[in-house]
Amino acid sequence: MLNLIIGICGNIGAGKSTLIELLEKELNYTPVYEIVEENPYLLDFYRDMKKWAFSSQLFFLIKRFDFLKRVDASEGITLEDRTINEDVEIFARNLHEMGYISDRDWETYRTLFKTFSDHLPQPKGFVYLKASVPTLVDHVKRRGRSFENGITVEYLQRLNALYEKWRKNLNFPLLSIDCDSLDFVVSKKDRRVVMEKISDFVKKL
Repeated sequence: MLNLIIGICGNIGAGKSTLIELLEKELNYTPVYEIVEENPYLLDFYRDMKKWAFSSQLFFLIKRFDFLKRVDASEGITLEDRTINEDVEIFARNLHEMGYISDRDWETYRTLFKTFSDHLPQPKGFVYLKASVPTLVDHVKRRGRSFENGITVEYLQRLNALYEKWRKNLNFPLLSIDCDSLDFVVSKKDRRVVMEKISDFVKKL
């Protein structure tokens, strides 16, 4: 069985890590979690985005490269908790548009991405957890990460807008899960629905 990478996508607080835990447990998929807590710049970033934006995004980019260069030697279904595509086209782009990453640093970041991306495996499909800002805010509060206390509604709104633009232009199979109406964390019924949707989606890839 060849390796199949599935990107689990969504804004901050959408429920990516929780969904991956459920998919590992119920469908025996292999998880690769986003290394949020390992980022040595993240706490500083949320305190001063302009000063630490480039360093924080560069760290995430390097870690994604490290994951992708090794994943094609394994077998089975591998779940990627946020993809390198999102890092570049949503999170880093947003910080550049907000003026927190300079034009010079943005070009350096994009050049680094383009230099390596052609030689790395891409996800065969994407599962996008779509959630409104009120749902995202509720989820962020529920998980209680102290370094996320500074996240603003405006910041989440900007990311959601970029997610929608990215989703519409994505040239890969994508399954969208409406997290406003399907709460797979709380509802067992919703959880079964989501598991079935994803299982069917993966089988068709």
